[in-house]
Amino acid sequence: MDFTFTEEQQAAVEAARAVFSGVAPDSVPSPALTAGAVAEDFDRALWHKLADADLLSLLIAPEHGGAGLDPIALCLVLREAAKVLARVPLLESGAAALTLQRYATDALRAEVLPGISAGELVVTAAATGRTGHEPAERAVAARQDGDDWLLTGTQTAVPWAATADRILLPAHTAEGHSVLALVPRTHSGVTLDDQISTSGERLAEVQLDGVRLSSREVITDPAAWELLRNVLTTGTCALALGLGDRVLALTSDYTSKREQFGFPVATFQAVAVQAADRFIDLRAMEATLWQAAWRITTDAAGPLPPAGDIAVAKIWASEGVRRVVQTAQHLHGGFGADTDYVLHRYHAWAKQLELSLGPAAAHEEALGGLLATHPLG
Repeated sequence: MDFTFTEEQQAAVEAARAVFSGVAPDSVPSPALTAGAVAEDFDRALWHKLADADLLSLLIAPEHGGAGLDPIALCLVLREAAKVLARVPLLESGAAALTLQRYATDALRAEVLPGISAGELVVTAAATGRTGHEPAERAVAARQDGDDWLLTGTQTAVPWAATADRILLPAHTAEGHSVLALVPRTHSGVTLDDQISTSGERLAEVQLDGVRLSSREVITDPAAWELLRNVLTTGTCALALGLGDRVLALTSDYTSKREQFGFPVATFQAVAVQAADRFIDLRAMEATLWQAAWRITTDAAGPLPPAGDIAVAKIWASEGVRRVVQTAQHLHGGFGADTDYVLHRYHAWAKQLELSLGPAAAHEEALGGLLATHPLG
């Protein structure tokens, strides 16, 4: 494997840093967390800046106005977005765009990809089941009715669904096959109920009652759902890494200035050791992230299927981001619990990312299953 980023990937990072440089992660008043969602909508002004910088079209082919890059480029940009807690559906839009680019019909690609690229059409993605603890594709049933498809079921905790234009969601047929459906938010039979995430952001429970879609709006290749799920998962690991990087930087800055007994607390052995442990966490999160992103980007063979590398990345990301924010709050002392200080926002987002990734024990079990069916050596 070669983790040297291409010139195009590095250019995407520089463009992202320029766009996010003016974003303040503590710009939303903390009392909003107790009143409900942080905002009724995502940051539209920032969204248009991302579109102007061509960062919404990274994974879209040039013939549809994109750069034709890969999931690694998306993860690099997501890492920068998480450092400032950017309230935009960048992950969901990017994952949906790549999936539609590869598996949608020519007519559907021509209809939606230019709009996604320009920031005019907002597409989100559903990735959890009715309860959030079951396979997402089992939450909605899909059946053919002539040339159309009928969808019935419920997807929970769908990010940005309340204000997105379309929702890309998985469903299952009676034969047990997975399909993807691109559902307009205002379509007949679609009902949205507000939900609030751990980070205070607005989610939605999406209920579908006999929603009728044309055949071109449903992707029947099961590889499409696998790609969407893999990009969403790996992108969430990238968000965890970016958030962790920023939190460790905040902690380093605070402990180097905070003095006790006439010395900066950063010079105390107990503080230094804890900071070093979290640095190790972040470097492990980084290495496993790029390994997973590389596996879903290339066709390179490995000792295990790509799901194995993704499981390892999820283990490190979910555990690592939790340890980083917990150590940060500990080393900040009482200041770390002050809701007037930005750290509490990072803690809330970190907890949401940890919950989105799922418990490490579950991924270890999945990894063990892969090892049992793909013995090494």
